[in-house]
Amino acid sequence: MTANNKTPLYKFLKPSNTHIWILFALLKVNSFLPHLMQINNGKFLGRVLHKFLAKRRAISRKNLSLAFPNLKRERINKITAEHFESVGASIAELGICRWGKSKTLYENSVWEGKEHIAKAREANKGIILISAHFTTLEVSGLLLQFEFPGFEVVYRKNRNPFITEIFRTTRESFAKKAIEKREIKNMIRSLRNGGTVWYAPDQSYNRKQSSVIPFFGVPSMTNIATSTIAKLGNAVVLPFFPRRLENGNYVLSFKAPLEDFPSNDPVEDTKKYIDLLEKHIKVCPEQYYWLHKKYKNLPEEYTDYYADLKNWA
Repeated sequence: MTANNKTPLYKFLKPSNTHIWILFALLKVNSFLPHLMQINNGKFLGRVLHKFLAKRRAISRKNLSLAFPNLKRERINKITAEHFESVGASIAELGICRWGKSKTLYENSVWEGKEHIAKAREANKGIILISAHFTTLEVSGLLLQFEFPGFEVVYRKNRNPFITEIFRTTRESFAKKAIEKREIKNMIRSLRNGGTVWYAPDQSYNRKQSSVIPFFGVPSMTNIATSTIAKLGNAVVLPFFPRRLENGNYVLSFKAPLEDFPSNDPVEDTKKYIDLLEKHIKVCPEQYYWLHKKYKNLPEEYTDYYADLKNWA
């Protein structure tokens, strides 16, 4: 489904989507409250999810134990609980992105490394805004529109087309266009025309366009397509990473445009990005998405890191 083939949300009014519609309505109501109250309501939802989603709780703990092997179990459990609160906050932020006061959020946000934005623009090329799957993913896009008006955003289809449409239409409320992640030609075309594309390539859902690259020292199937996209699109790659503050405001931290990128080695190119990503995760580990199996889809000769998942419930 592309931006030119939209399905009105009311088309998804059916019993199997009742729980999603209820949450959607609650997000709408929540969006009328003061911003920090919205975030705190989201954190409460996260605490509920932490209690009942045992498998996701175990996956989060296992991922953290792999990424931070020196942490004691008690500390891993604490970060996991904080992570679920952060996930709940991100659900509230979905409502903020659709119905909130975006200009006020922008005025209260902190932008670190703005000089790197200026540096990227000096090249007079398309820009790949490369980020990652933090729980502030959606709200960071909302803020980007004020510095990068007309930017385009990449999204991935969900197994439930209703959820796909919620996220796609939410992103199109602040971006010029949402590009499905398999529509590589559209990304390249936009970049060649001098456009800006926001892309989060830290998750790999299969082995295509991926390679085994250490993530916190542990083998992980990693998307290496950014290098090819940058080369074909003749684009500058500008990394940025968001985080949420305790007062409900946001920080967007921009890094220097990646040098000698792309090279002739997509794996080495990707390692540059992963190095920056790891450093930011250490700043706010609870805000990175640990709920999915980060270390899955490895070739058979590698360890099955989730074989003992029941021990982390």
